[in-house]
Amino acid sequence: MALMPVAEALQRVLAGVHALPAETVALNDALGRVLAKDLVALRTQPPAALSAMDGYAVRAEDVSNGPATLTLIGEVAAGHPFDGSVGPGQAARIFTGGVIPLGADTVVVQELVSRDGDKVTTQKPTAKARNVRAAGIDFRQGEVLLRAGRRLTDRDLMLAAAMNYPTLSVHRRPKVAVLGTGDELLMPGSSLKAGEIIYSNGFALTALAQGEGAVVSDLGIARDKLDDIAAAIRRARDSGADILLTSGGASVGDHDLVQRALKAEGLDLSFWRVALRPGRPMMHGRLARSDAADMQVLGVPGNPVSSYVCAFLFLVPLIRALSGRADVDQKPEPARLGSDMPANDERADYIRATLAPGPGGPVATPLPAQDSSLMAPLARADCLLIRPSGAPAAAAGSPCVILKLVL
Repeated sequence: MALMPVAEALQRVLAGVHALPAETVALNDALGRVLAKDLVALRTQPPAALSAMDGYAVRAEDVSNGPATLTLIGEVAAGHPFDGSVGPGQAARIFTGGVIPLGADTVVVQELVSRDGDKVTTQKPTAKARNVRAAGIDFRQGEVLLRAGRRLTDRDLMLAAAMNYPTLSVHRRPKVAVLGTGDELLMPGSSLKAGEIIYSNGFALTALAQGEGAVVSDLGIARDKLDDIAAAIRRARDSGADILLTSGGASVGDHDLVQRALKAEGLDLSFWRVALRPGRPMMHGRLARSDAADMQVLGVPGNPVSSYVCAFLFLVPLIRALSGRADVDQKPEPARLGSDMPANDERADYIRATLAPGPGGPVATPLPAQDSSLMAPLARADCLLIRPSGAPAAAAGSPCVILKLVL
């Protein structure tokens, strides 16, 4: 099977993927969830003209021409509107958030007013509408303020609350099952014998999926036995996982059993070799669940950097599509090369690089060590510097494109 271009592989992963069904959650549980429908304001904010300062509500025509002495007729606090109205030569004491009384159309701040009993004297002119927040200055009832497909931020929740929504309709969170494979793998904290290594991939993959809003279940480590791997696959399918993410064993060597176990369980294989470095033995397919829905299967390589880069490129967009997000694609950004780059071969390179500010935009400098087993350089990287297949040699300072690793 020929190597598949990255763009075509991603297109296959996302083909036929639809947003998961909607559910209703309390506002306090909606952070990071994706709106299933447009959010229309149920009220106007503010619903009436309010004072922006502590001071005195007056008629602008009474205070527009210099000092003026007015008669105090009442007081307005937030939540306690004034029953009367302000007439010629009158003023009402008002506090921040108080409703502007009838007849008044401006507020003189208290620092510019002296008071003697029920008389107040302004010190200088104040124009109409000063220190007044007009009704609807923030938003009006019926306005669409948050669109379907938006992943909700803390600021969005503030806005939704102000729009008078105690609950929100959001898409169900994708369920991701993560499975590590390999006889050589042991959990952190273990004592190692010759040939054994610490299992680290699953922690990054789990965190990456959770950061995108998925619910993650850890299937642990399956030994290099067909029966063990097949049993783990069935656990994922029976749990209703939307995505099974396997790490290691995705190729077709004598000890690479994941693909064989998946095929025995009925995998409809989409591809398993991508024109990508790191990550050539990347696999994708679909397994039918008992509810007639498909479980997406992503098999990433065992090398730590390869596993992370493949998950970053393919798992993240898949989770976003299932979540109903409008911004499924990760958009490459322009940068400048921080060092000379040689010509590239038939595989697209996703090079770990650091970013620094430069006169022509950010400068992406490849880290000196790019082996797909090296986790320390990956942890230091700010971005993936993309070198397309067949790219010619390029000098430092040349334009390039990057994917930032902070999502």
